[in-house]
Amino acid sequence: MQRYVKVRQAYRRVGKLSSRYDGMMTNSSLLGHWALRVFWGFSEANYQRYIRQTFDGIPAGFDGRLLEVPVGTGALSLPVFRDLPRADITCLDFSEEMLQKARERALAMDLSRLKFLAGDVGNLPFADESFDLVLSINGFHAFPDKPAAFRETHRVLRKDGIFTGCVYIRGQNAVTDLFVRTFCSQQGYFTPPFDSLSSLQEKLRLLYRQVTVSQIGSFACFTCRK
Repeated sequence: MQRYVKVRQAYRRVGKLSSRYDGMMTNSSLLGHWALRVFWGFSEANYQRYIRQTFDGIPAGFDGRLLEVPVGTGALSLPVFRDLPRADITCLDFSEEMLQKARERALAMDLSRLKFLAGDVGNLPFADESFDLVLSINGFHAFPDKPAAFRETHRVLRKDGIFTGCVYIRGQNAVTDLFVRTFCSQQGYFTPPFDSLSSLQEKLRLLYRQVTVSQIGSFACFTCRK
């Protein structure tokens, strides 16, 4: 329970500073560009590759039921959702503050068809096999109960459905690992333990019949078929 409280408090702070957070996530501010390079080891080319591969698992013209967890402020995903006019999209987040920023962004982008819901990835309020695709961008390194998150995202995905997204992995960059250990984890933005590339692949292969994982800097982008 203490982990949940720490994460909730951390992302309440992020919600109040969302413009700075979005600037880093989208590489659209000087501070964000600096942070991506110094702390995450991203060159401009690697960042663009990371964004492309994060969303590569969503089929062109996707028109099924999609769950994004967590949506955060929607800075990365909502521009992609704009190009999926026939998809039935539900966006879930543990943080009410982050969720409100995503709602405001959706309204500004004329995406009123999106559904927003506060909830816990470890106890998703959906029936088994409710979705054709589950998207998780930068979520699993923050989730307080990772085994429950893996179980629940798998449970709500239909047979032959797609699980895709990206996550921080340890052991790729010493500066990034130090930053995660001494700042992100201490502040509650990330929650240990963290997977390595090999341990993430192993976990996904135990759950999914097809697994593709690529590594870019300290992140793994994955696309799995149930």
